[in-house]
Amino acid sequence: MIKGQDNDIKQECRDHIFNTYARFPVTFVKGEGCRLWDDSGKEYLDFLAGIAVCSLGHCHPELTRVIAENAHRLIHVSNLFYTYPQVELAVELTRLCFADKVFFCNSGAEANEAAIKLARKYSWERFGRGRFHIITMKESFHGRTLATLSATGQTKVHNGFEPLVEGFTFVDFGSIAAVEAAITEKTCAVLVEPVQGEGGLNFPAAGYLKELKALCGQKGLLLIFDEVQSGMGRTGTLFAHEQENVVPDIMTLAKALANGLPIGAMLATEEVATAFGPGTHASTFGGGPLITSVALAALRIISEPSFLEGVRETGSYFRARLEELRARYPFVASIRGRGLMIGMELTVPGAKFVQKCLDRGTVINCTHDTVLRFVPPLVVSRIEIDRLIGILDGIFAEEAR
Repeated sequence: MIKGQDNDIKQECRDHIFNTYARFPVTFVKGEGCRLWDDSGKEYLDFLAGIAVCSLGHCHPELTRVIAENAHRLIHVSNLFYTYPQVELAVELTRLCFADKVFFCNSGAEANEAAIKLARKYSWERFGRGRFHIITMKESFHGRTLATLSATGQTKVHNGFEPLVEGFTFVDFGSIAAVEAAITEKTCAVLVEPVQGEGGLNFPAAGYLKELKALCGQKGLLLIFDEVQSGMGRTGTLFAHEQENVVPDIMTLAKALANGLPIGAMLATEEVATAFGPGTHASTFGGGPLITSVALAALRIISEPSFLEGVRETGSYFRARLEELRARYPFVASIRGRGLMIGMELTVPGAKFVQKCLDRGTVINCTHDTVLRFVPPLVVSRIEIDRLIGILDGIFAEEAR
């Protein structure tokens, strides 16, 4: 295949890769910071960041240095042996949160799969057989393995894969009463995203997570926070649940943990973690030395208080600029967000706006049909935000005519 023959790569993709993605007709070949370039040389402003993945921007110089240095040192050995980067990353993660132990894998779905297994195993050991049901939320998203799609509260994700894995009950997000009503003698845990990303950028009312923790404590249930999208500084604190002053028993991370390299993590308290012993769970590539060295470098940058303060300040500025658009265009129903995890709800379908932005050299996303999702690199500048606002203003003005 000759570089630049764009039609060839699209046809080769159709011929040889499973058709599981609705791809846009753009081939990216280079990235730097908040910018991307396609194979024709056109520049794009990236407000999607690989769907909240490249939080330090594309090709961050420090991470690129760490990749090159460690690729020359050690890429992979079995988890039957120790490696320094894996242990160092685990030490740093547990230092920064409630957890005592970490299990490393390769994705958010795998992290949630591990959390589901751990919750079942812990409950089996503590209470015996028959207590394995997990309450999750409507409009949630936890992954596309068979267990995690069964835990996802969206019918469109289930279609065609029935029968689903047994043991999941869906209730309204944000309702403590709904969770309490769903608890039975078979319930072992509650699984919830502190912020629903794929479900439409939904934020619960203040106090919801704390009430959920109290209810789980009363009923002897584990509380699992899926922070795959909301974690790693995305909402202005290292983990979204910190803003509610509450901690779970289990937490899952992925996406931005290594700024684009595949890694997931499932973290838990010492008591819960003891339910997993040798042979109960594993991942061949989980926590390899190359990727954990990069994740450690990313974590150290993102966890700096000054960096997180910058995310909060930039997020406030971004939301204020989006509110200006809401005031001018009646089809913009609301703006909601924390840090740089922001949704713009429309009264009309959002896909056309995504395409028009792409045509004008800007990458955004639409989730839940009518919610424009903005999850740019956390290093995005006000100048870049102003550029996006100008593009959206022009597109919305066309729509309003």
